[in-house]
Amino acid sequence: MEYLNFKQVDVFPNEYFKGNPVAVVFDSDHLSTNQMQNIANWTGLSETTFVCKPKNKNADYKLRIFTSNRELPFAGHPTLGSAHAVLDNGLIAKNKNVLIQECGAGLIKIDINKDKMYFSLPEPKLNDIPFDNLSGLANSLNITTEDIIYSKNINIGAEWLTLYLKNADIVKKIEPDFIEMKKYLYDYTTGVTIFGEHTDLSEAKFEVRSFCPQDSVQEDPVCGSGNGCVAVMADLYHLANEKNYINTQGSCINRNGKIYIDNGEKLKLGGQSRVIIDGKIIVPKELGKQHF
Repeated sequence: MEYLNFKQVDVFPNEYFKGNPVAVVFDSDHLSTNQMQNIANWTGLSETTFVCKPKNKNADYKLRIFTSNRELPFAGHPTLGSAHAVLDNGLIAKNKNVLIQECGAGLIKIDINKDKMYFSLPEPKLNDIPFDNLSGLANSLNITTEDIIYSKNINIGAEWLTLYLKNADIVKKIEPDFIEMKKYLYDYTTGVTIFGEHTDLSEAKFEVRSFCPQDSVQEDPVCGSGNGCVAVMADLYHLANEKNYINTQGSCINRNGKIYIDNGEKLKLGGQSRVIIDGKIIVPKELGKQHF
């Protein structure tokens, strides 16, 4: 048996235990991909990350990111949660107030602030969603295509079919048919992110929901990459007059997430993180081979 440092971090919480948890395992260089996948499947969270030594000399650490059934090149809330965790674990950044994360999507810059961290979005790739897919997705959401104002397939390392709906109230009322939704997703697609503008006096600009029926967590509580795609679409169609605004997510599944968008010189996404669990994970050397 070996004992590896382990933290579980709540990301984007607007109050305790209302964000999106990520499990972070340290000193993971010697773990095999199969071992990492087994651990990620066991945690039962939307993502589990493994901190390794960087191969790029400019990076502070390398991060491998897993859902319960596959590895991702990039994900938002695991990036921020893991950055918070490595600092809490004693890592000293090479450059003051900045962390550089190496991952499957390349090098990700993370700005370190006292209250929250921001990561710079990877360069997005945008494609149209074919009408048949869009119509099928609308049916799976129990809406019509007329309720969808804009739609794009947006890839920022994680790929989301991103739909801008008429308003936040429609977003909150949706009850998805996940079996139907899966018919219109590509194998490499993370899922569907929908968002709509708040029409009340809320401090938030958009209400966001992210659905990933191809993974074990069908609705992501508070999704960093999904909100990143929202920010890309908002910039593309000039949906937000402000350079800085707030999105909310999670109210439909008893979460209360708050995501900060900074559309200055470079599009950034940020939020708070809190370590909730701090300890060790026990890893059998034969994990992945043993049967009990």
